[in-house]
Amino acid sequence: MSSVVYFNGEFLPKEQVHVSPDDRGFLFGDGVYDVALAYGGRLFRIEDHLQRMANGLKALRIDGVDVATFRGIGQQLMQRNNLESYGQALYMQVTRGAAQRTHHFPTTNVPPTVYAKISPFVRKGDPEHGSPIITVPDVRWSRCDIKSICLLPNCLANQKAKEMDVHEAVFVRDGAVLEGAAASFFA
Repeated sequence: MSSVVYFNGEFLPKEQVHVSPDDRGFLFGDGVYDVALAYGGRLFRIEDHLQRMANGLKALRIDGVDVATFRGIGQQLMQRNNLESYGQALYMQVTRGAAQRTHHFPTTNVPPTVYAKISPFVRKGDPEHGSPIITVPDVRWSRCDIKSICLLPNCLANQKAKEMDVHEAVFVRDGAVLEGAAASFFA
């Protein structure tokens, strides 16, 4: 069964989504994302996720997206994919859009590329007894407040965790635990 996703104003089967090879997210990682969990059909702390995405879009100077629409998009995706009664992860992504390849921002008004999908969320590990992890030095850029779609350091750290047969790699900078390569860290 094909999943339904949201792409540039439309709900459609995931297989029908085609991203331009000129999309700046594809070429440069020029975009932001966020992931919000939902339980029993309700998005958890969605306002915090939307604010973080709005802050990232502002920092990258990407205009033309009302992040508040992701709330309704998430609800629609849960309904259209029959996932209201499960734990879900709503993935939301915005890139600067498709334009001629230059390292500076496009000089013409380019519509951003907007994508969202919902999928079942399965928690790793044992929430009562803990899970094995490793720590890794944080080699990412210093603007981790921007949830950039450029996640190569996260992929490398997560691969190292997989090879060591643990659930997660946790980034550490200057002796402080920051976050997991693919998970949030709360203490």
